[in-house]
Amino acid sequence: MAKNINSVSITVLLFVLLVASTEILKSEAQTFCLECGPVPFLGTNADCFNCCKTKYGSPPVVSGVVDGSETHCHCYC
Repeated sequence: MAKNINSVSITVLLFVLLVASTEILKSEAQTFCLECGPVPFLGTNADCFNCCKTKYGSPPVVSGVVDGSETHCHCYC
């Protein structure tokens, strides 16, 4: 029984080290940080990202998305 517990413990430890070292569980979540352009924003997501990069720089801006009920251009950092 003790050998089984040790084997399981070592296996779990190796798995945790693997996940931590390869960043498998790293979140790709982005945080809304700024707005850009007129309201309503009539361009595409690419236009929105270009607006964000031009106005605020990249980094900190990593993407731009047209969303919301009034179609705002939201910049994400």
